[in-house]
Amino acid sequence: MAETSPSVHQRDLSNIKRLLWSTDIKADIFRRWSQGFYFSASEPTALEQAEGGPCAIIAPVQAFILKNLLLKYKDLSFREMAVTSDMQTHLLVNALCEILEQCTGRKYFLVYLSDTISDQVVQNGVVSQQHTESESTVFHEGLRIHVFQGVEEGLEEVQSDNSNDTSEPLIDDTYGYGSQSLINLMITGRATTYVWDHEQDVGGLKLKGLEKQSQIGFITIMEHLRYCTVGSFYKNPIHPVWVLGSDTHLTVLFSTERRLVSPETKTDQAKRVFKHFDPDGNNFISSSLLQDVLQALDLVSEEEYVEVMRKKLDPENLGIILLNSFMDEFFPKEDNPMPDVFSLVHYNSLAQSNLDGQIRYRIGECVLLESDLRAVSESNPMLTVLQTKWPNIEVRWNELGTPSLN
Repeated sequence: MAETSPSVHQRDLSNIKRLLWSTDIKADIFRRWSQGFYFSASEPTALEQAEGGPCAIIAPVQAFILKNLLLKYKDLSFREMAVTSDMQTHLLVNALCEILEQCTGRKYFLVYLSDTISDQVVQNGVVSQQHTESESTVFHEGLRIHVFQGVEEGLEEVQSDNSNDTSEPLIDDTYGYGSQSLINLMITGRATTYVWDHEQDVGGLKLKGLEKQSQIGFITIMEHLRYCTVGSFYKNPIHPVWVLGSDTHLTVLFSTERRLVSPETKTDQAKRVFKHFDPDGNNFISSSLLQDVLQALDLVSEEEYVEVMRKKLDPENLGIILLNSFMDEFFPKEDNPMPDVFSLVHYNSLAQSNLDGQIRYRIGECVLLESDLRAVSESNPMLTVLQTKWPNIEVRWNELGTPSLN
């Protein structure tokens, strides 16, 4: 196979740079994103973040580190062991490799610094220059690329995943935060814009969400504020680890209780399908959609039967069918494998957001109340975001007060 020309490589590098940063890179944003990976002295299995911005990378990587630690140790005993730098490197490399492996069926672009520029890299990955050129310009001029061939996809697929506006960079060029597409790319291997399950038709547009249940989850306070709808693939991941989103930062939540992410039951599936036809989250659908819901769940959907059920579920002919009425009729309550009492552990990568500037895993004791009613407290964003996953949860953090989402 003929070797790819340097001009093609330069074009690829330009496209990658534009995909990440847009056309211009603010010096402050570049500096914040150049910190590199390093572990906390106070919690040696926890990555530390120097300043705001790169949590869209750090939080998902930390989530995969924790997922692997929980698979190996089953509990929090890893906090008691003596962690060496070799162990830290092993944890980090395994997490990064797992994240990359999710991007299957594509070309892989290995972007690296030339030896000349590498010699100028100093602590935390920031390029040191005495010249008038900006750090980001020097850095990017020193980049080289090697392409590992996969099927005939690649950078274009990442851009197409990023839904309808491929001109939107993965890193915001004004404030320096990571986009939802970047977060989804890190967690799932696909740079989709939305966090619901599958596709949704919005005004004739097919908007991509998640294709399948993810290894780790994602929940966000933005759902409470009705800026997005998080689907069950993210809320019920394969492992009990979730990236938590506030309006400004990403943290991580995890548990040693694996029953929190038990396989999807028929009741779970039914609620997920029902909510697909209820995109506004009103917990009801138009009665005219009943046949579509029944068909999607492979239930009896002949017109005569549907009409009988429509009258039964909407006896006052209001034109709507409530979620609870639908579930009571077609999916009587199953035994719920989820425990009523369990522990959650929270991690925040910013030292200044932890007590005394020391990063610590914070443990909360949780109980699921019998009542479905929840008391929303705008002054407690941690409880608010947890209630998007567990509506009837109460948490008592065992020390130092409620941890910060920001």
